[in-house]
Amino acid sequence: MSGPEMGVRATPGAVVVLNGAPRSGKTSLARAIQEQSPEIWMNLGVDLWAAATPPHLAPGIGLRPGAGRPDLETHITPLYRALYAASAAVSRSGLNVVLDVAHHEGYTRPLKTLQLAAMMLDGLPAWLVGVRVGEASALLRRASTWGQTVEQDPGLTARVRRWEAGVHDPGIYDLVLDESVGTPEEAARRILALVNTGLASAFARIRETATPTP
Repeated sequence: MSGPEMGVRATPGAVVVLNGAPRSGKTSLARAIQEQSPEIWMNLGVDLWAAATPPHLAPGIGLRPGAGRPDLETHITPLYRALYAASAAVSRSGLNVVLDVAHHEGYTRPLKTLQLAAMMLDGLPAWLVGVRVGEASALLRRASTWGQTVEQDPGLTARVRRWEAGVHDPGIYDLVLDESVGTPEEAARRILALVNTGLASAFARIRETATPTP
């Protein structure tokens, strides 16, 4: 999808939000979407936002469930609001957006970041995709990528389980994928096929459930 000429209003690009725990395969999936589609897909999300976030606020929107950091939680909503404002702006420019995130409510107070996302994407063609991963696969990927092992960190399994449970609550999606099986390319084709149908309902259903915390 090419950019519009001066003075011509662009047709909004698609927005695909990949929601899943760390090491669930979201990054590879986002890259596969870019490679599989003939259209332009801009890749935004937690890694890009982490690089843009000041070091003293790290890990920013990547703060894990149960971290118990109210000092950092204060900044979570503004960081998510900026991410989705940027994504909406890219969509309105006529380009497609894929972003990988890990929405959860494992904070010391309700932040309702998923509801915030739904509100900010209202009026745009947006899909919410749940990216699941089996516990064994998640632990293996953490070991191979980050050098994290259960032997060195006995609490690792509990954190992996907390992540997986937290990000998929309430579990309202347009599509659910299990990245423990299949390839990113196969999953990308399923997402692109869904986008081509134009049928999306997850964010609309989320908007009906609650309003975001200001």
